[in-house]
Amino acid sequence: MHLSLWQRLLRGAYACVMYALVPVMLYHLVWRGLRDRNYFRRWSERFGWYAAASLDGSLWVHAVSVGEVNAAAPLIDALRTLYPDLPLVVTTTTPTGAARVQSLWKGSVRHLYFPYDLPGAVRRFIAHLRPRLAVVMETEIWPNLYVAIGRGGIPLMLVNARLSQRSWRGYQPLLPLIRLTLGQVTLIAAQSQDDARRLRSVGAPDERVRVVGNLKYDLRVPDGLDAQARLRRAAWGSARPVWIAASTHEDEEARVLDVHARLREQFPGLLLLWAPRHPERFAHVAEACVQRGFRTRTRSADGIAGADTECFVLDSMGELMGFYAAADVAFVGGSLQAIGGHNVLEPAALAVPSVVGPHTFNFADATALLRDEGALLQVVDADGLARALADLLADAPRRRAMGAAGRLTVERERGALARTLDLIATRIQPD
Repeated sequence: MHLSLWQRLLRGAYACVMYALVPVMLYHLVWRGLRDRNYFRRWSERFGWYAAASLDGSLWVHAVSVGEVNAAAPLIDALRTLYPDLPLVVTTTTPTGAARVQSLWKGSVRHLYFPYDLPGAVRRFIAHLRPRLAVVMETEIWPNLYVAIGRGGIPLMLVNARLSQRSWRGYQPLLPLIRLTLGQVTLIAAQSQDDARRLRSVGAPDERVRVVGNLKYDLRVPDGLDAQARLRRAAWGSARPVWIAASTHEDEEARVLDVHARLREQFPGLLLLWAPRHPERFAHVAEACVQRGFRTRTRSADGIAGADTECFVLDSMGELMGFYAAADVAFVGGSLQAIGGHNVLEPAALAVPSVVGPHTFNFADATALLRDEGALLQVVDADGLARALADLLADAPRRRAMGAAGRLTVERERGALARTLDLIATRIQPD
């Protein structure tokens, strides 16, 4: 791979900016570490230094955090089956993503932290792995890393790739750098035609972009969830109405409590299952429930909700699907706050109707599809959320119809995994 003089100057300027930001990176690690002690661990990996032996010839999959790891899980399982003799490495940026990797594969998949995009760090990282194939989930764009991969002659794929209209606008001032970066990518497997169009418009070569669909429709539903849900509901009272607030963020917490208080006036036995998005919010949420006067239990301390529990805080990782299955209706967070929403396909796959706020740009296509199919309601604010939840809790036939529509939609849209694997098979470097 040869870079022009202009491209070398552009990359050099970017590298200087990244080195200047090293103090900010360190500050961020410390700041996050004060809230989550796991951020203090394995710092060296973030700078491309590794204690373990090298992993030459590996298949490498990068998934930023929990949501991306969950989306990548069927792909990773398939790669393990198809290429059992090749070491498989998964990188994440967050400790919660690392914990999810450990939870899913119990050490049979190697985990490393994704390196900062510093020239030295990415060179050491690539030298340590020397992967046969690099697979990056969704649309992570890192110029130094991608140039190093290109120079190494390593096939690089972006899978489940997406580019929202909001991100597209944000890329406009950086188009020369984005074009340089995307020029190193061997193939982009886009979620939709709109994503493909936007990716091409910011520099992805036309001939390297394919539309394969959204891997998140191929999510795996663990066996036995229905039986597990029945046992949980028996523990807290099978006849009780139950809603779940999933993947909520800090600015949504007071609104969730207000909605729950309002709903309990109409449904006195109502139970809230509450799964904050970030572990550092677990204790805050539990305390907020207590302060509001709700009888509160937590997953870590109490195991399961009881008959008198009014709020049950899921202060654990990797169990959300099991508690979705035990709820009558779901609120998927990150959508009342301008985060962009989280995975609306998980409750849909379990035939659980869901409600989201107005900010769903991270799942725009899936949200629109489920809404159009009658599986999901979208509201503009917390007042609308309370009214939508009340309507659904009062109408079991409507809930069943919405749930069935969601499950059928997810099943109908599956297939991106097989198409992605076909593309991967043609690009894995031989021995």
